[in-house]
Amino acid sequence: LHLIPLLIGITLIGFFIIQLAPGDYCTKLLMNPEIKPETVAALKKQFGLDQPLVIQYLKWLWCAIRFDFGISFVYHIPVSTLILQRMGNTLLLSICAMILTWIIAIPMGIYCALNQYKIPDKVFSVLAFIGMSLPTFFIAFLCIFAAARTGILPTGGVTDYQHDSYSCAGKAWDYLKHLIIPVSVLVLCSIGSLMRLMRGNMLEVLRAGYIITARAKGLSERMVIYKHALRNAINPMITIFGYQLSGLLSGAALTEIITRWPGLGRLMLDAYFQQDLFVVMASL
Repeated sequence: LHLIPLLIGITLIGFFIIQLAPGDYCTKLLMNPEIKPETVAALKKQFGLDQPLVIQYLKWLWCAIRFDFGISFVYHIPVSTLILQRMGNTLLLSICAMILTWIIAIPMGIYCALNQYKIPDKVFSVLAFIGMSLPTFFIAFLCIFAAARTGILPTGGVTDYQHDSYSCAGKAWDYLKHLIIPVSVLVLCSIGSLMRLMRGNMLEVLRAGYIITARAKGLSERMVIYKHALRNAINPMITIFGYQLSGLLSGAALTEIITRWPGLGRLMLDAYFQQDLFVVMASL
């Protein structure tokens, strides 16, 4: 029930903020001498841009409730089709980044907890705090700069222009090498906080009474750590899985823009500059 006023508030504010930009998509068409004013007026009427803003919003909201997000001004295809085309790229990027983040951060957190206050723990903690402090766009710029200087990895896109001529293995490698930079940016931004959480959970469990009892019974340290301590330390991490996924999706938008990965974030930015109102609203 809370979701209903929340979505209405988000779309209402977003709709009117977008309209603060001078003119609209059809205004740009008037600057083209090859397009007649009558054609522009017909387009305005077709898209409902000739009506008051409140009426425009209410009509859009009524259609959106029925999952009809309109037609893109620029691409001339249904907005839902356009978003579905880009959503796959965003989900691929976010899911790969999440899997890699957990694979790296969980063992690092365990290792730091088992070596508390030793040199490896201090080094990893400093690196984690640096990763948590640096903004996403700065890390993305550094990765793009390094790729441009070395020429080892591509600096944008999903595939090369020769992608269709590659073998199956070549196509897979082409996808993979284009994924490396945007995935690396998201992993570097997420890994620090997850590692610190795992470290804290592990240290708390290692001080628990049942761990002391397990050691007193003569169990091997490996059995104590991986059978008793790890199971209980990793349980609280599952609760933050959903929060991290939403954070990755929002962080992916900025990463996509800077690394030129064609996902929803890039689509939304391009649509905003082109004043493609329906695409911006559906993306939001």
